[in-house]
Amino acid sequence: MAQFRVAVGAIFTESNHLCGTLTDLDCFARSELRRGEAVLAATDGVLGGALHHLRERGVEIVPLLFASAVPGGPLTAGCYRSLKEDLLTRLRAAMPVDGVLMPQHGAAAVEVLGSLDGDLIAAVRGVAGPGIPIVATLDCHAHVTAEMVQHCNALLAWETYPHRDTFSTGVRGARLLVDCIEGSARPTMAMAKVPVVVGGFMGSTEDGPFADVMRYAKSLELQPGVLSTSAFLVQPHLDLPDMGGGGLVVTDGDAERAASLATGIAAVYWQRRFELEPRIWKPAEAIADAARYPEGTVLLLETSDCAGGGACGDSVAALRELAEAGLAVRSLASVVDPEAAALCHSRRPGDTLQLTLGRKLDPRWGEPFPVTARVEHLSDGRFVYTGGIWEGQPGEMGPSAWLRTGNVDILVTTFATYDWADEQFRSMGMDPGGARFLVVKNPMNYRVGYAGRFCAAYVLDTPGATPASLRHVKFSRLQRPYFPADEDIPGLEPVILRGR
Repeated sequence: MAQFRVAVGAIFTESNHLCGTLTDLDCFARSELRRGEAVLAATDGVLGGALHHLRERGVEIVPLLFASAVPGGPLTAGCYRSLKEDLLTRLRAAMPVDGVLMPQHGAAAVEVLGSLDGDLIAAVRGVAGPGIPIVATLDCHAHVTAEMVQHCNALLAWETYPHRDTFSTGVRGARLLVDCIEGSARPTMAMAKVPVVVGGFMGSTEDGPFADVMRYAKSLELQPGVLSTSAFLVQPHLDLPDMGGGGLVVTDGDAERAASLATGIAAVYWQRRFELEPRIWKPAEAIADAARYPEGTVLLLETSDCAGGGACGDSVAALRELAEAGLAVRSLASVVDPEAAALCHSRRPGDTLQLTLGRKLDPRWGEPFPVTARVEHLSDGRFVYTGGIWEGQPGEMGPSAWLRTGNVDILVTTFATYDWADEQFRSMGMDPGGARFLVVKNPMNYRVGYAGRFCAAYVLDTPGATPASLRHVKFSRLQRPYFPADEDIPGLEPVILRGR
């Protein structure tokens, strides 16, 4: 018979206030929506890691709900209300439990409400009561709020970007929760934040400024009494008060030490802020400069249209430049356009048609691109992720088409999907390896997904909901001062959020 009972549940997604769409229940249904016993079937990602460790410790797992969706606009109020009540109803029915484990993302939002994660964690605390340990795991791009720190016994973040440690972070979160239940750990934590709001391109944990911040944070775990440390590079495309990054430290019963060490992490992060802004190229400039590399695939990183950060994936800025350049070399690009995908599916492979592509889901960022193209291949858009946070999970692009115009091959999909590597292209029979130019709409995962397969990568300056720099974004709820809008903030002291 199991020694302890632990409830497991979460609503996991990343939100973007610069995107012109909202996230509804259908978005979760297309990605991952597990209820009750179906939660226990997860084997990968942060949920799989957490379940693995709980089973190793002989814990009785009480499954609640695990809902994850491709990043997008804030959740509709109705969507959040439905998922939240489902999770809380299952928790109420499961009481009493000895602990609650919540594999959250940390940067989700709900229309009007604001932070989803803070509201949900507070609601779970309201059901569980003050004495039940609650541990949540987070993405290292979480927007950590006072509510999250106050109502959890511990928060632990992923340690890698590109994300490779979701499973092990699930293990770490479950381990600390069970240790807390057993009484072998007395976690107390503090978060120190500084107002740095930057894109993710320079946020690698393999090299560069954020890697140095992360290494410093993790070095503190070698000190006696330090249970966990985390460094945060906040999701910069939210528009919420008090956003920023920094450090979070969990100690064994020493609140003041947690605050002191977290402040040190935040200070290092603030010192490296200028290095977190990338060099950006106009598409035509990048294409011309690539002549310096006579062979190999050149990646055009259209980070402003990253579905993994909440954009719609419907930009055609880089695609337009490639098509109009009339290059003699082959190029690949993708666009989310349900209308165009449906039109393609009304034809057959080999047919030529005239259509407009892109900028129909979020038209604030540009105009559609008129093109004459031949249909090369059609599919239902189903594929399987081969890495990243959804490794092994099915993906659903919806009805999709491979179009060719000149030497440019275009993947047209109905739905946006998380862009880890080239699974979407390969599922359509398109060969990224044979392309001279490849448009990639992700600021970081290309490092893993295309490792060893490109000769150069350029960050493009194109309009969109996930810009590489936030310097010129006009926020309404995030108030100044913050970097990079304000390069220096005299007298700045980190804001300290204290835990239970």
